[in-house]
Amino acid sequence: MIASQVEPATTLAQLQESKPERVTIVLLSGDLDRAMAAFIIATGAAAMGMRVTMFFTFWGLNTIRKKGAASSAKDWLRRVFGFLNKGGADTLPLSRFHFGGLGTKMMQQVMKQNRMPGVPELMQTAIDLDVRFIACTTTMGLMGIAKDTLIDGIDQFAGVTTYLAEAKHGSVNLFI
Repeated sequence: MIASQVEPATTLAQLQESKPERVTIVLLSGDLDRAMAAFIIATGAAAMGMRVTMFFTFWGLNTIRKKGAASSAKDWLRRVFGFLNKGGADTLPLSRFHFGGLGTKMMQQVMKQNRMPGVPELMQTAIDLDVRFIACTTTMGLMGIAKDTLIDGIDQFAGVTTYLAEAKHGSVNLFI
């Protein structure tokens, strides 16, 4: 039996020299655990030399909203939407076991004890690795989210056709 050993640095260098593949991720959820999974996959793929595009729509836009950013919508219904959808990557709730914030705080504590980066750190790593961020303009209009309430570093404000043009060339397309 012949066993071969894989050197991670060599494998990464080979991947970076080869034609990079494309990965697209639709982040629909504004939940902490799902956003974290999306950014871990995005940064992992980008570190392997892949071109990564993240498309933020519906509740996923809360991930890239500035903390405490108020809605500037003209009508009361969209202002209420903006009030109820608190933005900020560090204020996202867990998808399960949130328990009024207790479960989320416990998860953040466990992550800190295990030196696991939070969503804000993962998001900054994604930006540093040139992961493209696209904010869905259709959802922004629907929910009364203005461009100035989103973080700096958004590459494009566009609709689904722009995402589909990216996904058409993607070898990995994920919906989270």
